[in-house]
Amino acid sequence: MDRRSFMKTLAAGAVATSVLSPSALANAPLFQQGSGLGAGRLPKRLKKGDTVRMVAPASAVLDRHHVLIAKESFEALGFNVELGEHVFGRHGYLSGTDQQRAEDVNKAFADDSVDAVIAVRGGWGCNRILPLLDYDMIRANNKVLLGYSDITSLMNALYVKTGMVSFHGPNGFSYWADFQAQQFRDVIMDGKSTTMRNYKEKEETLTMMSNRTTTVNSGTAQGVLVGGNLTVLTSLCGTPYFPDLKGKVLMLEDVGENIYRIDRFLSQLQLAGHLEGVAGIVFGHCTECDPGGGFGSFTLHEVFEHYFKPLGVPTYTGAQFGHIRDNHILPVGHVVELDADAATLKLLGSAVA
Repeated sequence: MDRRSFMKTLAAGAVATSVLSPSALANAPLFQQGSGLGAGRLPKRLKKGDTVRMVAPASAVLDRHHVLIAKESFEALGFNVELGEHVFGRHGYLSGTDQQRAEDVNKAFADDSVDAVIAVRGGWGCNRILPLLDYDMIRANNKVLLGYSDITSLMNALYVKTGMVSFHGPNGFSYWADFQAQQFRDVIMDGKSTTMRNYKEKEETLTMMSNRTTTVNSGTAQGVLVGGNLTVLTSLCGTPYFPDLKGKVLMLEDVGENIYRIDRFLSQLQLAGHLEGVAGIVFGHCTECDPGGGFGSFTLHEVFEHYFKPLGVPTYTGAQFGHIRDNHILPVGHVVELDADAATLKLLGSAVA
């Protein structure tokens, strides 16, 4: 069940001109909002035999086999896997009370034997635990955090409060096949400077029919990558957990939202002044984002052009991340280079220490 379906059933100012080296990033002091490039602090890279702790900081896992599949997937990658105390928990539509879910996250970061924290799923609920997290402790125990969808609020809050780099990518219970496994090895284990570029599906066609991208504004931009799920990010507006977007490369994606709702969320970001000064924008997949009922609709591209075109910053849409099977792993808080004409997003240096 995706995030939107679950809920239904119940930029400073200019492109950054300097990039910190990987070693400088690894030893960077605590991030300060609005200070320079604002590059994040790198977690230690993972290796086979390390221990990962799976937590459920948002929605309840309705089928226990989903947790077991997630556990077995990471065991297949070569890791020792532990489960958070409340990963099978249930409190209404959440996987435990706010205190219990926050406790699982805090314990995972505080435990020196744990090398990475993996979200089993998204859904809804991370916003509720943000005031309950021990940011001083987490800052002192920087480690890999992986997830997406509702985990967007957790990743951006940790960047704002601790300066740590975390990873927007598949949750524990995602489709872990060759593509995802290689992404994980490349980015989080080997620390490669990967480039996100849409690949051609196995189609017997003369040209690419799916996985296509659209350039809204030409050009290239460098900056720290922030963002994630549009709906969840917008829900942080006006809170102390919303990242400063000035000079940043903003990544967005969504799922199951009618086009008028995408319009509404982008309007909120615009009216709040958050789109002014972004260095560049990359929008991934808007999965199952349909017109909905009524008298008619703008197309998704028309909505994107309405909000992004006037900004004049390099922007492209349709990138290969979001609620899709092959989901690129992208580091929130790390420096990237966006090329809107080539439709690529390159990591500038290793995202792990």
